[in-house]
Order: sequence, then structure tokens, then C-alpha cells
Amino acid sequence: MKLKEIIAVAIAGLLFLCITGVAKADEKTITPQEFGQVISEVPTKVSNFVQNEVSKTKEYQTKVWADQKVKNAEMWNKLKSLFKGNNDS
Repeated sequence: MKLKEIIAVAIAGLLFLCITGVAKADEKTITPQEFGQVISEVPTKVSNFVQNEVSKTKEYQTKVWADQKVKNAEMWNKLKSLFKGNNDS
């Protein structure tokens, strides 16, 4: 087979697969009661999300601030020892 024939067969095969392989979605109907229930749950879900994010942020900040406090103490000790070393000469 020539290259052009191979490409033509490949394109034809891909077109056939694309045309016949169309997926059909299941149609789900939503009743007005279900819609109302979903809408009524939105404020609770938003409130829970915000509370969880605030909690995670507080935990993260507590950890980071504690780590930074240790690093600052180490830095001050190094600076103090640097200046103390210069005064002895």
C-alpha cells in the first residue's frame, strides 16, 4: 500500500469511529421539589465551606507563625553573637 492509501484508510476509520461512537447521556429530570431542596441547601453548604476554610487557615497560620518564631529567635541569636564577637577584639 502506498502512504496516501494508508492515510486515507486511517482517516476513514477515524471518521467511522467518531460517527458511530457518539455517547448518549442519560436524561435525568429534576422535579421542582428536588430543585427547591437543592436551592435551600446552598446557604448551609456555603456556611460550612467558609467555616472549614477559616479553620484550615487558622491551623496553617498557627504552624507557620510558630516556625517563624523559632527562625527569628535563631536569627537574633546569630546577630547577637556576631556583635558580641566584634566587641571582644
